[in-house]
Amino acid sequence: MFHKPVRPVLVVIAHGSRDPRHAATVHALVRRVRSLRPGLRVETGFLDFNLPSVQGVLESLAAEGVRDVVALPLLLTRAFHAKADIPAALREAPSRLRIRQADVLGPSPLLLSALERRLYEAGLTPADKSSTGVVLASAGSSDPEAIAVIADIAREWWHTGWCAVRPAFASASLPRTEDAVRELRALGCSTVAVAPYVLAPGFLPDRIARGAAGADVLADVLGPAPEVARLLLDRYDTARTPLPAAVGA
Repeated sequence: MFHKPVRPVLVVIAHGSRDPRHAATVHALVRRVRSLRPGLRVETGFLDFNLPSVQGVLESLAAEGVRDVVALPLLLTRAFHAKADIPAALREAPSRLRIRQADVLGPSPLLLSALERRLYEAGLTPADKSSTGVVLASAGSSDPEAIAVIADIAREWWHTGWCAVRPAFASASLPRTEDAVRELRALGCSTVAVAPYVLAPGFLPDRIARGAAGADVLADVLGPAPEVARLLLDRYDTARTPLPAAVGA
């Protein structure tokens, strides 16, 4: 009798926060992922502050007899958490688990679509693009690779028709959101909008919001946007699909 292969469990790995809005938003996103693919088992683990921990989720799955897992970092850039914290947590997983680590979410055209969705929900329209300067406001990082990626995303997004797009950072890097808002005003953009390039509320997103005080529009965090949920499934599918064997291997 033919048995359909069991799909790996998707374990979404979130940062965690003392701010209860963070976990609530992560869980809302995971619910949307489940609704898009009802047959897929999706679990959530947190690196810090919230339960269940990543280790706790993996141990529970192993105890149930699960063998295959795709661990998906709920991160927008490949900075310290993606390069160090998550691999370290996965190394502590029960040995019976076969774990494939999916790539981080960004960059992706789906994230640009989610950013625009949030701006339009905040009151802009597509007709406003050419007269609107946008601050792409991220949490920030000390990792130069992550900072360079944010700058690249800002340039790419600008080419879709905005008056201007400037990156800004809530920590570790400059400019700050308020500085980018002032720069866009000085450039002559008639409307200035701030688009938080963050997944969930918390300390740094609140700092972005304070820096947006001089802007005309402040979008919501990406959260459970449909595009973000689709992107999680895209990363899962890529991670679970074996690479084709090299010719001559």
